[in-house]
This record gives sequence, structure tokens and C-alpha cells, in this order.
Amino acid sequence: MYCIVDLHALTLPKEPGEVKTGTLEIARMMLASGIDPERSVFFVQSHVPAHAELGWLMQTVASYGELSRMTQFKDKSSRDSGFVGAALFTYPALQAADIFLYDTDVVPVGDDQRQHIELSRDVATRFNSRYGDTFVVPEHRIPESGARVMDLQHPENKMSKSVDSPLGTIDMRDTPKDIEKKFKKAVTDNDGEVRFDREQKPGVSNLLDILAATGGSDPVELAATYEQYGPLKADTAASVLAVVEPIQDKLASIPDDDIIDALAVGADKAAAIAEPVLDRAYEAVGLLRRRV
Repeated sequence: MYCIVDLHALTLPKEPGEVKTGTLEIARMMLASGIDPERSVFFVQSHVPAHAELGWLMQTVASYGELSRMTQFKDKSSRDSGFVGAALFTYPALQAADIFLYDTDVVPVGDDQRQHIELSRDVATRFNSRYGDTFVVPEHRIPESGARVMDLQHPENKMSKSVDSPLGTIDMRDTPKDIEKKFKKAVTDNDGEVRFDREQKPGVSNLLDILAATGGSDPVELAATYEQYGPLKADTAASVLAVVEPIQDKLASIPDDDIIDALAVGADKAAAIAEPVLDRAYEAVGLLRRRV
């Protein structure tokens, strides 16, 4: 199941059409990364109305206290001195619906989403206790390396596309020269020792973690192979480019029409799975169902 969560993108203010453009771009990158829409369910969240419907139902089960403790809401709302929409507060309930609709048992996520999956588990358990066995209680699966990629300029903060940090964030469309430059300028520290220690050496540890994630190795073991920061930065840039460049090479060869066709097929597949689960939830709650 590969869902592009365009409704979640609306939790922060967007210009008209911005999410549509971004959805096509993300879909193109996912296809270029190797997702095969014939063997996977590859779709857009808003193309399957069951997501929004079950998302509302989950808001009736998630508590105000649980949602107010979500770290991402607190972080994002504290950074924005202007308009903060209610959706930013409630979207973990929609995320829970995204998971439940497909009887999902395992959700692969980064470490920043651990809290949201734990909330989903609590919501599923509460719903099942209140209304009878309805949802699978999911588990998260977090990678050993690259679970939380940090900003190259501010390694105490997560690398994020929603934060304006042009030198700290690697974009999938960055040129090789720009990627090399960003890693060369990555913040480390002054003691010169290459050691994996997230607390004392966040910048160096972030580089080791990225290198391990893209190269399939262990950050602690990698640290022992370096004596200087320069070679570590150069090797990390090269390892990232080895992953990014083949994807970039394929992007231009995927036309919009092919993307839209693949997403339409995926939406039909997703709806066929999701709608019976939504009906199951409505029946469990005891809503009056429309006669057909």
C-alpha cells in the first residue's frame, strides 16, 4: 500500500493548486524509485473518500489530551506565529484511519512518527473495546539507520521540507553539485573526532547515520573507519548521490498521463479494500445505514 496523503498536506496553508502539483511530483518520484503500480496499491488519499469518512469517526475516539501531546503539533504550531488550522491538531486521527482502512498490521515509518503510530494503537484498542473487534491494532517498523534524518545545518532538528533551511535540507531534485556542497558545509563540531554519539556529536552522528542508511551498513562501525570529517562528508554525499541520481534520471521519462492513469487504477484497488472496512466500522458504531 502506497498512499500519497494529499489531505494531510492541507494541515499547513497552501496556495490553490499547490497540492495538486506536489501530488504529481511525489507520484513521479515514487514511480521513478521503483514502485510498480501493477503489484502495489498506489493511490492518492483524497481519491478514496473512505479516508475522510473514517478520519472523522476516529476523531470521536481520540481524546483531546492525546492529540494535544503530539510532538509534531506542538513543534509546528510553535514555529508558526500566524494561522494554525485545527486540522494540524486533529490529523493524527486521519492518519489512524489511513492505517485501519487496510487492516494494516505493520507500518514502516521514521522515528518522528512513532508517537502517531502509538496513538493509532490506542485508538484502535479503544474502539475495539467500545464497539467490538473491528480494527487490526498496528505495529510500527522503524529502520535501524536513517530513522530520523536531521538538518545538515541544525542537526538538533529534523530535516524537513516544511522548514526553510536551504543548506540543511537535501531535495530529490537537487543537482549533484548542490548535494555535494550541502554535505561539505554540513555542521559538525570542533573536536575532530569521528564518533557516533547523538547527544554529544549530533552533526557527525547525522552524517554517519545517513551514510549507513544509504549504504546499508552500521553507523558505529563506520565511525571507526574515519579519522577526519572531510572524507566522511565526501563519502556521505557520494552515497546519497548513488541513490538519488538513478531516480533523477528516470523522472523526465514519466509523463503526467501515465501517472494519472496509474493513480486511477490504484484508487479503485484501494476503495475495494477500504469501503468494506468503513462499513464494518459504521455497523460497529450502530449508525443508521442508507437503504440501497
